[in-house]
This record gives sequence, C-alpha cells and structure tokens, in this order.
Amino acid sequence: MYDLIVIGGGPAGSAAAIAAARAGAQVLLLERGRYPRHKVCGEFVSAESLDLLSTLLGTHDKALLNQAIPISHTRLFVDDRVIEIPITPAAASIARFDLDATLWHAAQNCGVEAHQQTTVQRFSGDGPFSVSTSLGEFDARALINTSGRWSNLTAPLKENGNIRDKWVGLKAHFAESAPSQSVDLYFFKGGYCGVQPARLLGADQSADPKNGDQNTIDRDKDRINVCAMVRVDTASTLLDVFWQNLQLRERSGNWQPLTEPVTTSPLFFRPPRPVQGTVLMAGDAAGFVDPFVGDGISLALRSSALAAKSLQPFFRGENSLGKAADSYRKAYEHTLQPVFRASSRIRRMLALPQALRGLLLSFLQSSPGLTRYLVHQTR
Repeated sequence: MYDLIVIGGGPAGSAAAIAAARAGAQVLLLERGRYPRHKVCGEFVSAESLDLLSTLLGTHDKALLNQAIPISHTRLFVDDRVIEIPITPAAASIARFDLDATLWHAAQNCGVEAHQQTTVQRFSGDGPFSVSTSLGEFDARALINTSGRWSNLTAPLKENGNIRDKWVGLKAHFAESAPSQSVDLYFFKGGYCGVQPARLLGADQSADPKNGDQNTIDRDKDRINVCAMVRVDTASTLLDVFWQNLQLRERSGNWQPLTEPVTTSPLFFRPPRPVQGTVLMAGDAAGFVDPFVGDGISLALRSSALAAKSLQPFFRGENSLGKAADSYRKAYEHTLQPVFRASSRIRRMLALPQALRGLLLSFLQSSPGLTRYLVHQTR
C-alpha cells in the first residue's frame, strides 16, 4: 500500500511525486511513455515558477537552470502590428526534452519508485484506490492524476467527448542564425505560432528531416523552438502555419529543421476541474490554459505542489482524504483559477473583428502599463 500513486510523469507528475516524497510519503510514479522525448510545448518557463523548479530539482541537476536561455521580452505580431512587452524578471527557455527527464530523475533521487512505459488502464475506489496497469495492480491511500488533458483516464470528464472547436498543436526545432532572446507570437485567423530560442543539454538522437539519417543534433547550433496551435481547418503542418502570417512566412524562409515535427490533439478549453471525487487532478488533467500566455509549465508545477501539500495532513492522520481534496480545490481556485479567467479574456480580445481589434491594439501600444498589467494577470 503506497501513500500516493501519481499517474503521469511529466512536469506535473514528477513535481507532485517529489514534493510528496520529501514530506515522507511512499510514492509510486507511473508514466506510459519514455524519457527523454520531445513534446508539443512552447518550452517557456515563467519567472514565477523558476524558484519552484529550482526547489524541486534540489542539488540534482542545476545545469538545467544554469544553462537555460533567459527570455527578456515578448513580441506580438498581430494585424501587421508589433507590440513589444518586457518580461521582468526574465523567464527562461527550457526544452521539454531536458525538463521532463531531469525532473523524472530528481523524483527517483528523492526515493520515488518510478516506472516508465507503464500504462494505467483504470483505477477504482475513493480512498484507498486500486490502480490497474500494464505492470500489475497497485494500491494507494491517495491518487493524483496528471495524465494530461486527453488520456483514457480524463477523456470521459471532458464534456462527454463533445468538442465544439477542433484545434491541433504542432512543434519542431529549427536552426536560425542569431535568434532573438524573446518569445515571438505570430497571430492569424485560426491560430497562432510561437517562436523562441531553445537549447538542448542532452543528446537528441533524432532523424534529420533532410536526409533521414540518424544523427546527433549539433547542440551548439542557433536553435529555436517553433510551436503552433491552429484550427484543424486552418493548417495541418508547420509549413501551412508559416503561410498564415506574412511576417512569419518571411522569417521562416531560411530555417533549417533540426527535429521531426510532433503533434497533439485535440486541444480545447473549459473551466478547470482540480478534483474528481477524491482524486486530485493537476497539470493539464485539471485544466488546459491558453498556450500563448506561456504559463502551462508553471501551472503544472504549481498545481502539483499544491496537491502534494494539501495531502500532507491526510498522510499524518490529521484529516480525511475528502478534506484534503477540498483543501486542494479551494487553494487551486484561489491561486490558479484566476490565470484561466485572465487568459480567456485575452483570447476573446484577440478574436474581436479586425476593426475593433485594431483600435484595441493601438490603445495597448500607447499604454505599456496596461499591457504589462494584462500580462501580469496571467501569472
């Protein structure tokens, strides 16, 4: 009988496992894939979560933070306008290829029992729980689900599978000469594309799209991460995406692909649900935030830390699992749910008719204080 089983080994799952194990819990962490691997992600880590990430890593691998690329400003390319917003303090660009693997190893170093390539088929109970996996049956006093926004364990919770707008995420790394230390967001009808500098610490054995050979990517190249979210009726490949925005089309002309593209779907938005019965949900399993606000990784780390903290009194026998779940729900709603509301408002603003959007963008360009305030509301 474990104290806690965490389903999903991404940043949210590893963070929850680390926090719980350091508090003395016996933790089992299960991941259906294998690390390291590329995942669709903007790879933007906001300044607000860098301290938490450092705490989670402890002394394990500081190279991840020490060699992260600082991101000092963002540029929004909308309707032939460019709005530049400073990011103070600076955020960081950290590749998911490195982030996920480093957090996974940090969890193991904390005493977490961690298994990759293990599929969770189902779970039952309301505390204790029985979890059926491809590796066998496991029992735990508590359960945190960080399996993502659309796994076999979370799909039934998503409006009964009824998705009104169909979106897809696409991502790849490219080489670009002297990329700017900014996160650049190119908006167009039916989606957007984000571009920022990237760096890999680990060897990436990826197929070179130009010749199909298995080569170790040159880690010293000027690497950028290109990640887009588009409606399925707008684009289905990154090349299609580049043609949706004239400035992006011109910039991408000399890019050289460094990795094969990866995709994910479906993407959709709904109010977050941090608790399902007595199961604590964290990361995208709790709620999928608008990617352009750049807070997905931060929300994964922060929600998981909150979940693990909320369970500590239960593990000590001071309250029930139900009270621990309710404590987590309240903490989530107070500290994290405002981010979803703010990002939703900005998304609606960007979806205004072009004439109204033009007036709004002109106002934002002349009011940098208001622009910084809007960004702050998504943190």
